[in-house]
Amino acid sequence: MSKIIVTGSAGFIGSAVVEALNARGREDLLLVDRLDHDEKEHNVSHLKYEQLIDGNEFRSNLAQGLYDDQDIEAIFHLAAITSTTEKNWELFEDVNINFSQEIIRWCVDRKVRCVYVSSGATYGDGTNGYSDNHDLFNTLKPLNDYGKSKLDVDIWARDAGYLDDVVGIRYFNVFGPNEYHKGDMRSVIAKKFDQMQTEGTIELFKSNNPSYGDGEQKRDFVYVKDAVEATLFFLSNKEVGGVFNIGTGTARTWNAVAKSMFNAVGKEPNIKYVDMPDVLKGQYQDFTQADITKLRDAGFEMPFMRLEDAISEYVKDYLTKHVHIGE
Repeated sequence: MSKIIVTGSAGFIGSAVVEALNARGREDLLLVDRLDHDEKEHNVSHLKYEQLIDGNEFRSNLAQGLYDDQDIEAIFHLAAITSTTEKNWELFEDVNINFSQEIIRWCVDRKVRCVYVSSGATYGDGTNGYSDNHDLFNTLKPLNDYGKSKLDVDIWARDAGYLDDVVGIRYFNVFGPNEYHKGDMRSVIAKKFDQMQTEGTIELFKSNNPSYGDGEQKRDFVYVKDAVEATLFFLSNKEVGGVFNIGTGTARTWNAVAKSMFNAVGKEPNIKYVDMPDVLKGQYQDFTQADITKLRDAGFEMPFMRLEDAISEYVKDYLTKHVHIGE
C-alpha cells in the first residue's frame, strides 16, 4: 500500500494534517519531526502511523535513496523554521530553502505528489497585493528572512518548472488547537487566552500606522481545521500544480478577535493597547487578506469558518480544557 510522508508532523499544522489523514482511514504514514517539547509529544500521542523519525535522519535517508523502492504516494513538507525574528540566514537557507528543494526534486523525479509550505509572509506589507499569480513573485518584498526564504523557494520552483506538478501553500494567519508548543510564535488567540483568564484583559498593539486605529490592524485569520482541509484537497486533486493562498479571503481586525474571545467565555470585552516592541517595528503587517480566487478556481469549494465561530470553538473546546485535536 502506498505511503504518505509528513514532515513537521508533530507541529501545529502537521499534526492536524495527520489527524485528518487518520480520519480518512490513512495509517500508512511516515512522520518526520523531533519530539523536543512535551506538547509535541501530546500532539502525536493518539495518532496512528507506521514510523516517526527526526528530520536529519529523513533527509539523510532521502539523499541515500532509501525510499526509492518504496511506494510513496505523497510528501507533505510542512517542516520549517517559522520564526519571524530569527536572524540566522544560514539556518533559513539550509532548512527552509535547501531541504525544500531536495524534497521537491526527489518528488518530481519520481512522480510523487509534493505539497510544500510557503507563507503569507512572502507578501510583506502588502504594497504589491496578495495575489498568488506566479508572474508576480518577483514584485514581492517580504519584511523578514522567514518570508524571504519562503519566497526564494517559490521563485526557484517556478523558474525550474516544478510548479507544473508541485503545490506550494501560502498559509495566512492560522490559529487553533495543537499550537501549545510554539511559544512566542503561537497565535495571538492562544497567547492572550491566559491573560484574559488571569488578568481579565487582553493587550493589543497600538498602531504605528496612521491608516489604522489601535487594534484596527487587519489580518486574514484561518482556523487550522479549514487550513488542513484545503491542504488535503491537493492530495485528492493531483493534477493541480502551483502556489496557492490558503486563507478566508476576508480580513478582520484584532479588536474583533479580542471581542470574540471575551464573548466565548461570556465576559465583557476589556482591551488595553500597548506599544509595539522594537523588534517588530518595520516588519509588522498591518493588513493581510488572501486572494483565494485561484484556490476556488481549482475546485476547492468548502466554506471557511466565520472568525467568531472558529474562536468560540477553539476557546471552549480546546483552550479552556487544554486538549489537542482528536483527544
